[in-house]
Amino acid sequence: MIVQRPAVTAALAAAALVLTAGCSSGGGGTPDNGKSAESSPATSDGASTGKARAGDAPPEEGSAKVTKTLTENLKSPWGLAPLPGGDLLVSSRDEGTITRVDGDTGKKTDLGSVPGVSPAGEGGLMGLALSPSYASDHMVYAYFTTESDNRIARLLYDEKKPSGQQLGAPDTVFKGIPKGGVHNGGRIAFGPDKMLYAGTGETGDTGLAQDKKSLGGKILRLTPDGDPAPGNPFDDSPVYSYGHRNVQGLAWGEDKQLWAAEFGQDTWDELNEIKAGDNYGWPEVEGKGDEEGFHDPVAQWKTSEASPSGIAYAEGSVWMAGLRGERLWRIPVRGVDNAVEPQSFLKGEHGRLRTVVAAGGDKLWLVTNETDSRGTPEKGDDKILEVTVK
Repeated sequence: MIVQRPAVTAALAAAALVLTAGCSSGGGGTPDNGKSAESSPATSDGASTGKARAGDAPPEEGSAKVTKTLTENLKSPWGLAPLPGGDLLVSSRDEGTITRVDGDTGKKTDLGSVPGVSPAGEGGLMGLALSPSYASDHMVYAYFTTESDNRIARLLYDEKKPSGQQLGAPDTVFKGIPKGGVHNGGRIAFGPDKMLYAGTGETGDTGLAQDKKSLGGKILRLTPDGDPAPGNPFDDSPVYSYGHRNVQGLAWGEDKQLWAAEFGQDTWDELNEIKAGDNYGWPEVEGKGDEEGFHDPVAQWKTSEASPSGIAYAEGSVWMAGLRGERLWRIPVRGVDNAVEPQSFLKGEHGRLRTVVAAGGDKLWLVTNETDSRGTPEKGDDKILEVTVK
């Protein structure tokens, strides 16, 4: 691995931030199948870990209703990061740009391009996250593909500068994550511990997922400056968990439990409860294997029903955006100690769904994804939707 460790920025150690919360399923090193597929509703094969969690369980029957279209005419949107005050930053995977969206009017302002982004296949400018001390340092973190690797950099956002010139030069904090035509991971988020978490993919080279020395097929945990975070399970390593195929969803509940969504190959997509140092099975196990040494998913889906990218936590449930499945999944987790029965909403109504982010209380922001080369652009330009859930 190659880790770049620039000087510590004085402000990067303070208060936490909200989560920010690919591809669809396909085989090995071949592009994942991004076309929509209609199949049976929620599978009953998903199950909880059997451990009760703090708080009252959410209602057995949930709901999800689109209350407004915030903005439209987006191109290959991928990452979404809420700003203090309610506005949003959204990345364009294929154009390598970041746009600010007014949280009330939907008006778009171009911040500029991220230098060094080399979009191709499933790579490009992907996840976004704000610095834990954004109020004082105004740093935006981005996960993106270059000509040689996937990496994470932070950029100064100066909204006083003219539109299109508001991003400073990227300061690389971590590099050397394997890149490929497929399975580049790409989601980043700061956790309740103020550490930076990143979901990576195995690029179609399945052996990387079980290799603890590789950065592919992992969840990484880093300091804001890109060093392996204190308390990581493997000595002087950024690896937090391994045995993943392609992680593109990260979210935490009120109990600070980390959840991650993962693309399966041909059989099962997964929602996993992440524990430090655990092995999540790929490529030895896909979905629930009940095999010693591997951590089984909390819930699983046929790949035609999900192909999950972003996830968010709200109202006691994990909400999961489905690309190929073209629906929003609800998985109750708070106070749950029996079988989890996921529910799906908005099936086929808005096309492929890439990213979902908590917007406070019972509100979510949901990003559609028909313009990323896997979708069907004639269904309409991509949008950010406000969704009310329970």
